[in-house]
Amino acid sequence: MTIETPGNFWKDYELVDSGNFEKLERFGRYYMARPEPKALWDKTLSDSDWEKMLNVRFKPGAGFGKAGKEDSGTWDKRRKMDDQWVIDYHGAQKGLDISLRLGLTAFKHVGVFPEQAPNWEYIFRNTSELVSKAAAEGLAKPKVLNLFAYTGAASLAAKAAGADVTHLDSVRQVVTWARNNMELSRLENIRWVVEDALKFARREARRGNVYQGIILDPPAYGHGPDGEKWKLDECLYDIMKCVASILAPKDSFMVLNLYSNGYSAVLGETVVRQAFGLPSDVPGLECGELVLQDGFGKNLPLSIFVRLRR
Repeated sequence: MTIETPGNFWKDYELVDSGNFEKLERFGRYYMARPEPKALWDKTLSDSDWEKMLNVRFKPGAGFGKAGKEDSGTWDKRRKMDDQWVIDYHGAQKGLDISLRLGLTAFKHVGVFPEQAPNWEYIFRNTSELVSKAAAEGLAKPKVLNLFAYTGAASLAAKAAGADVTHLDSVRQVVTWARNNMELSRLENIRWVVEDALKFARREARRGNVYQGIILDPPAYGHGPDGEKWKLDECLYDIMKCVASILAPKDSFMVLNLYSNGYSAVLGETVVRQAFGLPSDVPGLECGELVLQDGFGKNLPLSIFVRLRR
């Protein structure tokens, strides 16, 4: 199991401090404070130090953090700032250059999860290798499917590497946001799908369609485009079995990210191994945690990942 953090070369993002169930972050030129239930320790900087930096702080509303409920609330602006702005990610690998529009949503999110940067690097690296191999063998571009794709940073990483990308999310407004990010990143020709992820994957399996890359980052609780409700605990294994049926058996990769429900990396790896029918020592299977480190060396674990390359 490995622990991975974004590289310190990312100039447009910084976790300044964390503690007392909050985190102080810089996105581009703006500083914000957001609730963080995993920050169990004390802040290193004083409250007054935070206040001197802050442009905005998220204030939780009723029902914040309860199981099955969105983390809704309001933003308290302390200094003048734009409601929307753009940050850039220039990756560790040449060609991984994407731009992301950020905004203050009612659900604490701003349009990007910075700890995901190591996954973007993995996706770009593996997709680039598949693209090069396909070109050398005179084959079509590898196809990459991004399920639960949100505002599309992972889709952009795959597209920047040269893949034929399908981006799926059940929320139309989020897909529109992702399309805007594609345009800001000077990329084109991503396929956009607004649908329930499991329904789409099952239909692809019936049609015999396969992908060389599959990315999925499911929430703990979800809704389909027609309001269908589901819980990840009840369908994660079914989703992974379906993914196993549509991932190409060779020259392919899979990335599973999990934020929710207290899942461990070992549990995630076991789910993937069982769904794919893999032995415990299969090469190319890895798991770990994605972590943000604040300016004082405190490690904030935010999600677990399982990756498979074959």
